[in-house]
Amino acid sequence: MEVAVIGLGKIGLPLSVLYASKGHRVTGIDVNRKTVDSVNSSQAPFRGEEGLQTLLNKVVTSNQLRATGFFQESVPQADVIVVAVPLVVDQDKRPDFTAIDSATNAIGENLSENTLILYETTLPIGTTRKRLLPQLENLSNLREGIDFHLVFSPERVLSGRVFRDLRSYPKIIGGFSNAGLSRATDFYNSVLDFDSRPDLGRTNGVWELGSVEEAEMSKLAETTFRDVNIALANQFAIHADHFGIDIDNVIAACNSQPFSSIHSPGISVGGHCIPVYPELYLSTDPLGGIVRVARDINNGMPAMLVQRLANALGSLNEKRILILGLSYRPGVKEDAFSGTYVLVKELAAHGARPFVLDPLYSETEMEAAGLEYCKDLDVIDGIILHTAHPDFLELNSGMFPNLTAVMDGRNFLKPSDWVQVTLLSL
Repeated sequence: MEVAVIGLGKIGLPLSVLYASKGHRVTGIDVNRKTVDSVNSSQAPFRGEEGLQTLLNKVVTSNQLRATGFFQESVPQADVIVVAVPLVVDQDKRPDFTAIDSATNAIGENLSENTLILYETTLPIGTTRKRLLPQLENLSNLREGIDFHLVFSPERVLSGRVFRDLRSYPKIIGGFSNAGLSRATDFYNSVLDFDSRPDLGRTNGVWELGSVEEAEMSKLAETTFRDVNIALANQFAIHADHFGIDIDNVIAACNSQPFSSIHSPGISVGGHCIPVYPELYLSTDPLGGIVRVARDINNGMPAMLVQRLANALGSLNEKRILILGLSYRPGVKEDAFSGTYVLVKELAAHGARPFVLDPLYSETEMEAAGLEYCKDLDVIDGIILHTAHPDFLELNSGMFPNLTAVMDGRNFLKPSDWVQVTLLSL
């Protein structure tokens, strides 16, 4: 088939490469010219995605995949269109539809009959039916279910492990007609392989939900659950600290019972998903109080732990504080919504001078992000561990002659390595 993938980011490009490797002719469309040129040169525009570079070389060399910046070059000829354009939130935490509206309008203006359109972007409930469908029909003068088919199928993967996750998790789809669902099922079965999952209770594969809205909510619910669970773990950790209780021991004990699955507490929640998708959920559920409280708890963790470090040092004024880690999770070079940016602002508000170290980022990259790279460990008065990179286990208090206190924001460091200073943890 002729497949057009809209958006060649950390989700869209792996999908494009995978579809092409299954024998389909794929055209990736992206508004970033550098991304287009990089893909056409068989160079992944980002690092860290397992297996991506090898497959990219193969499918570009065999002419199964090419990239372009122009919708009219591929959308009219496409049998299948897959949309992987991100939906973000604005400064007021409201959905910003600018990018996805632009992509949808371009599809509608170039759409041909008998095309299957699949949206994999996480969306607020009702967006596919009330926003995207009318745009497509009005611009194309075609009708869904008669002239083309529209299906929503949320991506459920993590960057760095996209190909593994595609095999592991069922592919959720929701559509408007049996014909559209049938075509979506056939397409995904042609490009995806599914691992055996006896734990699921039904065969791992393409799962049809009862409506588009059910499919939209499934992605929002699974991600929002994680945010609420983390917030609960953070609340437990804060309360445990008042009693001198080791929260890790408590959580391990709780989770030994099959009806408990408490997540780990942490200094921040980052990435494109967990800080954003609860806001998309709340955009259609003004009564979602528990979700809002969870967001507030998780958003407040950096400031709270900075204050704990300030209490340990007496004051942060004119203190030099090292933040360990910029990326939002270990081993992944991604700083979207990283708590480090919040920590830098909080420390500066206390009069401190914040520095940052991360083994995945160079000094030049740190400076480009507006952060001060740490060149001299001798001047550091305090440390905040933000990211649990394994490299940081090689550090110890003896490497920091002026160090007084360490705030371990992930309960990750070994206490035996920091015996000469005050070690704080969640």
